[in-house]
Amino acid sequence: MLLALALTGAIGPFATDTYLPALPLIVEEFRITASTAQLTLTAFMVSLAAGQLVIGPLSDRVGRRTLLVLGSVGTALAAVVCALAPSIWILVLGRVAQGFAGAAGIVLSKAVVVDVGRGAGVAKAFATLMAIQSVAPVIAPLIGGAVVPFGGWRSVFWLLAGLSAITVVGVLVAVPESLPAASRRTGSVLSTVSDMRGVATHGPFIARVSVFVFTFGVLFAYISASPFIYQDMVGLSPTAYSVAFTVNALGILVSNLAGARLIGRFAPEKIMRTGVVGMVTAIVHLVVVVALSPAGTLGLAPVTVGFVLLTLSVGLVLPNAAALSMQATRGRSGSGSALLGAAQFGLAAVVSPLTGLAGPHSVIPLLVVMGACAVLVVAATWAVISRPVRAT
Repeated sequence: MLLALALTGAIGPFATDTYLPALPLIVEEFRITASTAQLTLTAFMVSLAAGQLVIGPLSDRVGRRTLLVLGSVGTALAAVVCALAPSIWILVLGRVAQGFAGAAGIVLSKAVVVDVGRGAGVAKAFATLMAIQSVAPVIAPLIGGAVVPFGGWRSVFWLLAGLSAITVVGVLVAVPESLPAASRRTGSVLSTVSDMRGVATHGPFIARVSVFVFTFGVLFAYISASPFIYQDMVGLSPTAYSVAFTVNALGILVSNLAGARLIGRFAPEKIMRTGVVGMVTAIVHLVVVVALSPAGTLGLAPVTVGFVLLTLSVGLVLPNAAALSMQATRGRSGSGSALLGAAQFGLAAVVSPLTGLAGPHSVIPLLVVMGACAVLVVAATWAVISRPVRAT
């Protein structure tokens, strides 16, 4: 079941990371600017966030499985629309639909884990789930780099359509309904809004979600800036960059797997705190590297050391922060998962353009964004540790 859930939640990384090498070809075919082509990324991220706010609370009332199936089917159909798009605006609309439908896998995979798990088992399941899902950003750039040169940018969407079709089969075969009718929420749309407000204003939930979201902000800032850092400042080729990005992404996979084994021996809060310390150390290391490097250039080895430490640390924080967040939803896991996911991808949409404000040859905006997010993570972590909450 975890494998099927991980696959439904991996559509987001696949739909972004495999797609990045295709942007120049889209600019050329439709004769548009790069910023217009990037609207397809922004539209996807915004729709991915908005879809979770709708699908998560709805699943608390109608159940998880049907929405998972419909989301996977919708993602496949939207990918076909994108692959056949005759204009940039049809492509943007297809990406909006793909993001909204793909939100089902992201928000409901977390909710299902909470439905069937208890206590430390939830944190372990989240670590395992994220370990499987973290394979996506490891292989997605390599797949995109291999497919686009031979099949063009449309081939990426045919690939995503096929992957979505596989998720439909996986959900039908391996994922039972995890929320029985007796446990579902009832009431009107107003009561749904009330449920979300109740979760969103619950102090322990806010603290735990803040750790997760701002840690993801640090990670996404790195992802957004990494092509410019490695290619324009370090001097790597696009192929060498893909290899470097994959090596760094392996850090998340390794720490997710290690974290899953540590849960049961150590409290999730302690593992999360260790990851936060490592993340702050990585950012300080990167600041020192930039301060000691000639303007506009960076060395491959010191930068990679910093980024590998960063991804290793993030891999310890995210699954435990997610598990602790979901345990603080007070029985409203669909609404809680929706709020967590919407905040996560909403912040990602904001962070991405900020890292490039000073151009491709400056890393200062990246460090500022990372530092600001890290400060908020430290404050939220302190709040989590000082105010423990009983699992629900």
